[in-house]
Amino acid sequence: MVRSRLRLYLELVRFEHTLFALPFAYVGLLLAASGRFDAGVWLWVTVAMVGARTAAMALNRLIDWKIDALNPRTANRHLPRGLVRPWETLALALAGFALLTWSAFHLNALTARLLPVAVVFLTGYSYTKRFTWTCHLWLGVTIGAAAAGGWIAQTGRFEPGAYALWAAVALWIAGFDILYATQDTEFDRKHGVHALPARFGLPAALAWARSLHAAAWLLLIITGRFAGAGPWYFAGVLLVGLVLIYEHRLVRPDDLSRVNQAFFEANVVISLGMFAFTLVDALTR
Repeated sequence: MVRSRLRLYLELVRFEHTLFALPFAYVGLLLAASGRFDAGVWLWVTVAMVGARTAAMALNRLIDWKIDALNPRTANRHLPRGLVRPWETLALALAGFALLTWSAFHLNALTARLLPVAVVFLTGYSYTKRFTWTCHLWLGVTIGAAAAGGWIAQTGRFEPGAYALWAAVALWIAGFDILYATQDTEFDRKHGVHALPARFGLPAALAWARSLHAAAWLLLIITGRFAGAGPWYFAGVLLVGLVLIYEHRLVRPDDLSRVNQAFFEANVVISLGMFAFTLVDALTR
């Protein structure tokens, strides 16, 4: 019984999607560490990321429950089907925030002071689709903060590299969230959900996504320059560029059948690949 409920909770928050943000938190940590390794920092960054991601996703499912029930693509999710009750979802979100809080106070003074800001963004971005088509950028800024968080957890301060990495991840996330939203263009228009594809149409949305991803790629280069990264890091940036090109070849205005492949498979390669190359770079310098 306990195991089956745990599986439902993990499915509810799409726990595997932690692979998008967590590796970039490690990238921020590695770039800021300059070859130093602190197992305690790595542990608390991991706990903080799991807590933040769980809280944000549980709240998103709870806030969007009624919208999800109307959308044929999402009507099979746990809350619309009654597999998980609303109070369980809220409890899961509160548990995630508790983990985030616990971790922030174990890292340094700046992470503790930034905690209220993190909670506001993690809670608030789910509401942005109700009033602005820039909701994708809000999501990007929220998740991209994880990368800056890894940097700050290591150094205890903001630095230019942290800002550049935050911006890079924010634009990358926003770009692929736009791609993901193309699946719901007609539904969003009908039900008043604000999203860039619904507002501007599919061709314009895909152009926006390409532009954001190009800017994200350039910011990864700038991040490496700020951090004094070595050749392995920049090899990882090259990989990211190639995967982004591949990702955008998968999605066309007249063919959205491979959006999920572009969303999950390509972006996992980007996040894990960037982490792997940054780790090798740190170990060989």
